[in-house]
Amino acid sequence: MKKALITGLTGQDGSYLAEFLLSQGYQVYGLVRRSSTSNLERITHFSDNIQIVSGDLLDQSSLMDVMNECQPDEVYNLASQSYVPISWTQPTLTAEYTAVGVSRLLESIRRCKPNARFYQASSSEVFGQPDESPQTERTAFRPRNPYGVAKAYAHWMTVNYRQKYNLYACCGITYTHESPRRGTEFVFRKVTQAAAQIKLGLVNTLKLGNLEARRDWCYAKDVVYAMWLMLQQEQSDDYIIASGETHSVRELVEYAFNCVGLNWQNYVFVDPAFYRPDEPIQLIGCIDKIKTQITWQPQYSFKQLIELMVDYELKKLTNNY
Repeated sequence: MKKALITGLTGQDGSYLAEFLLSQGYQVYGLVRRSSTSNLERITHFSDNIQIVSGDLLDQSSLMDVMNECQPDEVYNLASQSYVPISWTQPTLTAEYTAVGVSRLLESIRRCKPNARFYQASSSEVFGQPDESPQTERTAFRPRNPYGVAKAYAHWMTVNYRQKYNLYACCGITYTHESPRRGTEFVFRKVTQAAAQIKLGLVNTLKLGNLEARRDWCYAKDVVYAMWLMLQQEQSDDYIIASGETHSVRELVEYAFNCVGLNWQNYVFVDPAFYRPDEPIQLIGCIDKIKTQITWQPQYSFKQLIELMVDYELKKLTNNY
């Protein structure tokens, strides 16, 4: 039985990855801070099948203790402060967890379990405002917010540990990915939830920022499958994980409201307060490498993902889910 250690277990990606690994017969460990107040809602339905271990990305010794205790075959680092606006108000905390925390984790693997395979969750935010579109694995990093800067540090530390110490270490440069387990502060979930609420008469309006902002969106379940595939290859490498196409917030809103039979223009209003500073320009991932080398591509389309999430919200709000 393979053993896997997941940091960020209680997040969207961590919960889906844990479910998938359990279905593959893994023994799954989840790293959780002892004083954590994280919402455990995402993992309650399978929490009896995983082992929670105490550790903190800020504490080198606790990570080494976990490595020695669990002796994992695979380590997936999905933990970070991942909300871009917060990275501007808490840049140092973002750096400690999202950047330096990865150095501590890599060092713990090197010292305690050097044959473990390591996955680092990189991000399209490392590209910032790229000089080419779509981006490839060779596109220059030009991060434009503290979160992107922290992810760039973590990415290159992973690459350097692979080269210096011959660790099996991969970076998945993930673009925006969504699911019903996504936080409601993120626009995709915010829109699909609001469409269902308005349909049911629970709220009357939805305020959004820039409707012309475009994202490369895909389904979180597709993304975690790519993570796992990356660690099953003979050689470790870095890959972009994306849909390979962009859609605007306006398209998202229009289709989500179509799913509930409403005209979005009667309910949605633009509020400049929701505009993101330094809005990324044309972040779209080229997935040729991952399609060719490990035969991965998204299984859910943009519209299928919206339908899935609106349906989830309707069922949840009517207590049918």
